[in-house]
Amino acid sequence: MANAFSSPSLPSHPGLDEWVSVKPDGRIAVKTGKVDIGQRISTALAVIAAEELDVPLDRIEMIRTVTGEAPDEGITSGSNSMMESGHAVRLATATARRHMLAQAAKRLDVEAGTLEVDDGQIRSRDTNRSVSYEKIQGNKPFEIDVDPDVDVKDPTAHRIVGEKIAPLGLSEMVTGEYRFLHDMKMDGMVHARVVRPPHYKARLNSLDEDLVARLQDSGINIVRDGSFLAVAGPDEYAVIRAAEGLFSACDWEAGDGLAEGDVFESLTANTRESRPVENDGVPQDKPVPPMADPPAGAAATLEARYDKPYHAHASMGPSAAAAISTDDGLRMWSHSQGIYFLRDAVAEAFGIDPETVRIEHVPGAGCYGHNGADDAAFDAAIVARALSGTPVLLKWTREEEHAWAPYATATSMKLRASLDTDGQIIDWNHETYGDTFNMRPRSGPNMSGAARLLSGRYRDNPPPEFIPQPAMFRHMGIHRNLDPLYTFPQKRLVKNLVRDLPLRTSALRTLGAFGNVFALESFMDELANAAGIDPVTFRLNHLEDARGREVLEAVAARMDLAADAGIGRGIAFAQYKNLKAYAAVGVELEVTDAAEIKLRRAILVGDAGEIVDRDGMAAQYDGGFLQAASWTIHEQVTWDRDGVTSRDWETYPILGFDNVPEIETVLIERPGMPFLGAGEAVAGPTGAAIANAIYDATGLRLRRMPFTPEAIRAAAMDA
Repeated sequence: MANAFSSPSLPSHPGLDEWVSVKPDGRIAVKTGKVDIGQRISTALAVIAAEELDVPLDRIEMIRTVTGEAPDEGITSGSNSMMESGHAVRLATATARRHMLAQAAKRLDVEAGTLEVDDGQIRSRDTNRSVSYEKIQGNKPFEIDVDPDVDVKDPTAHRIVGEKIAPLGLSEMVTGEYRFLHDMKMDGMVHARVVRPPHYKARLNSLDEDLVARLQDSGINIVRDGSFLAVAGPDEYAVIRAAEGLFSACDWEAGDGLAEGDVFESLTANTRESRPVENDGVPQDKPVPPMADPPAGAAATLEARYDKPYHAHASMGPSAAAAISTDDGLRMWSHSQGIYFLRDAVAEAFGIDPETVRIEHVPGAGCYGHNGADDAAFDAAIVARALSGTPVLLKWTREEEHAWAPYATATSMKLRASLDTDGQIIDWNHETYGDTFNMRPRSGPNMSGAARLLSGRYRDNPPPEFIPQPAMFRHMGIHRNLDPLYTFPQKRLVKNLVRDLPLRTSALRTLGAFGNVFALESFMDELANAAGIDPVTFRLNHLEDARGREVLEAVAARMDLAADAGIGRGIAFAQYKNLKAYAAVGVELEVTDAAEIKLRRAILVGDAGEIVDRDGMAAQYDGGFLQAASWTIHEQVTWDRDGVTSRDWETYPILGFDNVPEIETVLIERPGMPFLGAGEAVAGPTGAAIANAIYDATGLRLRRMPFTPEAIRAAAMDA
């Protein structure tokens, strides 16, 4: 089948040898710049390679991503992996297959069209002679480029793609044989812990020198660089005790502490950088037009404000990293989603050549955004450079993960819309307010990469503070999914990057899409109610996209929106970034006498283009729903002047197993269609579907997350 799609990863890595090689034993080694953080991307890529090369899946060896060896595909984020690496691997393996068939035709003295492949054995139908992949290409470079126009397999010929596949490494995980980053062991290795200040603004005045001497006598190394303080030693428990004791013995300059005002008031009152958003989600560098009066012919005009608090990544396992510094350079092991960006930022921070820094991705706690993985890696590198020649394994504590990793910014969304007499939207206004989602470490002018590494700000001679500017790319940052997929005749869309907010923020799954879709889809229900039209029909009346209509109708067909008094039902829909996977979500829930939300049933319908790993894609939808339900019902970061106060699972509760609903996930088949990327599609619709179901059950419209019993009772008192 002729290839109709392009891969953005190939122009910078066109060589076939950068992606595929054949080992002497016939195994196929596949490289990728994307990393597996539990989303099964390595399994999906292996399936693609096995399919194009006509070998069993167990013949594919996915090579761990290492800087300087793997293609640089940027960050594993934004649901881009299948669109970028998936298609690149498909083209690379198709090119490799064609090349080896051509070589086999010469060796067997037959026409290439007479050849067929089974388990890596190339056989001629005319002569029955054969030759294997390893005989042709084993341990040899291809020395050709990937052909972006190569014919790939027709979907009707697929034997593995779309079938039920056990994820790579599953048996090792089940039996306990799998080794995560936290399990690393190296000869002569020491364990390390960072001694953090009480909060962001605190600085170290002095240490108790007597305690330092006693710790050093007991075999504990003390590493200090300005206000960065760490301890390291061969016994992990002794290191933990030393870190606790050293913190208490430090003299900290607390400074002004953290701002304690109402963050939602600050979101709309503070200084901000504002940009209009046009052309399907692209900010414009021009003044924001004022909001006009409602159209003269409007039958009704509604306004609403929706608020989302700060959210933590709250990774189930705290971040970790390993490092060793030698005369040959700095070697690191990290579960970062962007090891090339991290490499360059670390090199920038130390003033060394990036080529002397080697980072290998090793699975650890899932990131799904910019959590503590990059910062832990830099912490380990600081300690390793101070203890040259000694391998260092550094782990964050649960408290560090909750209190020091970047958060998803709190956001506020203000919406106004007008309806005509037929219940059609004739005017739409949506403004979003929030801090940046774009603080991943990226090297650049004025040491901007080093400035975005947490411990960089506490070292001697820290880099200048990095001041983020409004992201001006399509559906990026706080304006992701700000522009609705619905067809409205008149739209005014504005993103507001708010300054001087109290907490450190960066990327977390979906960036601004979760808040924007929660607001948009909640407001669509409010407008449908005002128009006297059922919520599904109201949406379909404004939705021209055929694939969007299909997922929405599929959810509606599986729900009875008018049955069972006391059970609330809600729906919501979006296409992630108006470009990637579609998701429609239906939720059935009840609100108990104690004002607790009990999730009963969830229906998830997805369209993410061609399905390679069906169970993996279903897991992405299921997991995205559960994480977003947790954000919606439970999660919010809290703080006071002295620091973050939500530092554990008691003060930052998440969704429990006792509130996991029955989930029905329906995936629409699109053989041969482009991969759309499913990882983040379902989150935004989940928040809105829960809000809409609560309204259906109680008549209470909740517009500020989380929807805790206290929030529900307060809404009932105000009703």
